[in-house]
Amino acid sequence: MKRVLIVGAGGFLGSHLLEEAVSRPGLEVYAGVRESTSTRWFPAEGVRKVVFDFEDPAEVERALTTTLPEGEKWDWIVYNLGATKCLRYKEFDHINHDLLRTFVETLERTGMMPEKFLYISSLSAVGPGVAKSYQPFTEKMIPQPNTRYGASKLKAEMLLQMHPVPYIIFRCTGIYGPRDRDYFLMFDAMRKGFDFSVGFRRQLLTFIYAPDLAKGVFDALEKAPVKEIYNISEPRAYTQAEFRRLVAAKLRKRVVVPVRVPLWGTKAVSWICEKIGVARGKPSTLNTDKYNIMKQRNWSVDTSKARAEFGFEAPTPLEEGVSRSIDWYKKEGWMK
Repeated sequence: MKRVLIVGAGGFLGSHLLEEAVSRPGLEVYAGVRESTSTRWFPAEGVRKVVFDFEDPAEVERALTTTLPEGEKWDWIVYNLGATKCLRYKEFDHINHDLLRTFVETLERTGMMPEKFLYISSLSAVGPGVAKSYQPFTEKMIPQPNTRYGASKLKAEMLLQMHPVPYIIFRCTGIYGPRDRDYFLMFDAMRKGFDFSVGFRRQLLTFIYAPDLAKGVFDALEKAPVKEIYNISEPRAYTQAEFRRLVAAKLRKRVVVPVRVPLWGTKAVSWICEKIGVARGKPSTLNTDKYNIMKQRNWSVDTSKARAEFGFEAPTPLEEGVSRSIDWYKKEGWMK
């Protein structure tokens, strides 16, 4: 038996990681979550809950050292804890870097460093893609993040590289699938007849279906060498028009009006939404940091390294993944 701890198992992606883990024979699965985390999407069986107070180093140590029998440790750790939107930008550094540092230093101090530590990062850690030639992202590109979110993820990656951590880093493109709320908002807007996009220059988009990403995580834990970084995406890119046609076809919408918002207009709206979010005490999905992500023209990705080193595949094309996601939203009552 291999013991695996999934840290940050309560969210959208975390639930898919748990489902993949319990489906694999020979795994003893632990879900690392906060006390307040909902377990609504946890598999019915096969998961042992571990409660962490990530803000308190002493409590992190207590959870790590008392969950398993004395002298034992997890073979694998998947670290999925993080924030994609925050009220204040300094919170990105705290959640995405500082809490990881506490966790890693505790593993070192207690002698509980696993055989492999897989960290879920983002292409935003690299920064903007090459806009003129639309050259795909590769692992050899020099990171130059242009968002505070991306900078915090790169800082986390560098932390792992500076410590004796047997890391595997996944730089993921846009993750979608059942239970995700961000892409749901796009699908729901198209259901209402509108497709909002940013800027007028051609944009290439990439996606990864959450269950495919979860499968890739455990394939990498089984087969990939440590101290490596991998770009993770469906191997092809889509234009906004292609994305719109796929979603509209599934929704059986004959007409979806493309609404292109100029960059200056998007920036202004992002600033307003951010300030409203701060006033309400709730992070806005649309904010000035997200604006820098939305305005990028090239998100195409080269996944050949992951394919060569641990057989990574993204078997679910966007059309099928969109169909499954929308079916789930309708079944759960999110969408009519």
